[in-house]
Amino acid sequence: MAPLAGLVNDAFFLYSLVLLARVVASWIPGLDPRQPVVQLLVTLTEPVLAPLRRLLPPVGGLDVSPLVAFLLLELVRRLVVQVLLAV
Repeated sequence: MAPLAGLVNDAFFLYSLVLLARVVASWIPGLDPRQPVVQLLVTLTEPVLAPLRRLLPPVGGLDVSPLVAFLLLELVRRLVVQVLLAV
């Protein structure tokens, strides 16, 4: 893999981990949202999740925006990496 494509691929992977951490943190009862780590996760993920939440209503009371975000991130990652490899 070309160096730039590898870097972009790794960046998408790291962001997916941050998103996963945000999801897992939301499942922990009693976790203080004022904790710096939680605030960092929210700050990093909210720009992606907020627009999706506006477009997608909750399904059975569940926020499906993280699931859609994971799917979109994977789609964009594949597209960008393929374009970078073709250049």
